[in-house]
Amino acid sequence: MDVTTLSFWQMIGVSILCGGGIGLERQMRGKPAGVRTSILICLGTALFINLGSSEVGGNTDRTRVLGQVVTGIGFLGAGVIIAREGVIAGVTSSAVIWVLAAIGAVVGFEQYAEAMVIAVLTVAILVGIGALEGKYHVLQRGVHSPKPNDYHHHHGHHNQGH
Repeated sequence: MDVTTLSFWQMIGVSILCGGGIGLERQMRGKPAGVRTSILICLGTALFINLGSSEVGGNTDRTRVLGQVVTGIGFLGAGVIIAREGVIAGVTSSAVIWVLAAIGAVVGFEQYAEAMVIAVLTVAILVGIGALEGKYHVLQRGVHSPKPNDYHHHHGHHNQGH
């Protein structure tokens, strides 16, 4: 990895584009892992994979580095899943973190066009399925039913008088 090379800056730029695009969709919906977090997940994974692919130590195994990154991202993703009022929330955000790391890995392996296509597809899936859920009420059952996004509005008044 060399800051004076085009490939270094391509890796940085593609990580920022891919992570930023997905993070923007998440942030506009008020979901966890917004623009900053998404860029950092993508960039961090790309850096780890790129370092693991370089000949710095002479004895590198890309699959071992990839396996360790996957384990680490699993912990990060688990951190956004919470149980609130008996309902599990954050599973989609956790899955997005998983995909962000995968995109970062693709960037780290210097497959920039593929990474950008996957990022665009990810945003299309998030936006498209959201639009379908809004249009077809049969998709709004159980945990997918619409709920108020404003926490204070939902919980603000029942504690008065206690």
